[in-house]
Amino acid sequence: MADSDEGTPSDQLRERVPRSSRWVWVVLDADRRAVAAGVLAVLFCSMVAAGTLLPTSAYELLTDGDPHETLFDALVAATITGVTLVLTLSQLVLSQELGAAGDQRERMEGALSFREDAADAAGMNVAPAEPSAFLRGLVEATREQANALADAAPDGEAGEAVAGYTESVAENASEVASQLDGAQFGEFDVVWAALNYNYSWKLYAGERLRAEHGDALGEDAHAALDDLLDTLALFGPAREHFKTLYFQWELSDLSRTLLYAAVPALVVAIVSLLFLDPAAYPRSTFGVNHALFLVSAAVTVTVLPFALLLSYILRIVIITKRTLSIGPFVLRETERSGDVDN
Repeated sequence: MADSDEGTPSDQLRERVPRSSRWVWVVLDADRRAVAAGVLAVLFCSMVAAGTLLPTSAYELLTDGDPHETLFDALVAATITGVTLVLTLSQLVLSQELGAAGDQRERMEGALSFREDAADAAGMNVAPAEPSAFLRGLVEATREQANALADAAPDGEAGEAVAGYTESVAENASEVASQLDGAQFGEFDVVWAALNYNYSWKLYAGERLRAEHGDALGEDAHAALDDLLDTLALFGPAREHFKTLYFQWELSDLSRTLLYAAVPALVVAIVSLLFLDPAAYPRSTFGVNHALFLVSAAVTVTVLPFALLLSYILRIVIITKRTLSIGPFVLRETERSGDVDN
């Protein structure tokens, strides 16, 4: 059977990632500002805990020489370097939109041609302009084509194989279409829903179905299967296109957010470097030295740009890793990884 339960990966990205659901939520689904806040909270608590639990008191360590000046001197340089990196990222994103009139015309013609192909494959008069509606139109078309294939399937073993395949396609398409309904581009919802449509495996399973049972399929079933595979093949470049646009959107947001965060981080680092004297805070509250608390808080604010950069880039890197291939190539290991059909 082309799409057996034993060798079929889950349609949901959360279940295909070999990590806990909490880890997937943190690196992909959670608000990036919340993730950055979590990183800063861990940093602050770790510094306070380490300074409190060490055998030598934090007050003695902070007043022995100038460790905090050395630290904030490095953080000032790192913050300025980070701002320079942000400007470089902004220029990189902007450069994708610059070009001669001929290049822009080719981009326009390519986009219009692809929209026409998608509209023809999905049976639409005009392809929607909104990304979520465009993807939903393709997904719903695969569901309708899968139902048409099921209706045209013959009896016997070939019919059972077609039924299992079309049921998987229709169920996944219904779930993803529901997730795309009302999703707004610029938010992660559109990309998340698109990643939950396991089109690459469905292409592979459809090709196996045609190879193994093609002789038993009638003319109508052959035509319905060809239509379905053509639409699935169009979903791949559509998802990659909108994923690229989302990355540009995210990097633009990241650049703006980092520039905003760099100002208070740089101010706190410079003020701490010039005016903070740990020796002026010998007292403690609940066993935590005031100097340790102030230095830890200042370091936390200064590291804010890095925490934001980490939270945004982490999601982009994970998405890129999960979508390296396009078409019927499955990079993760499955029970069919070693199959070779002659």
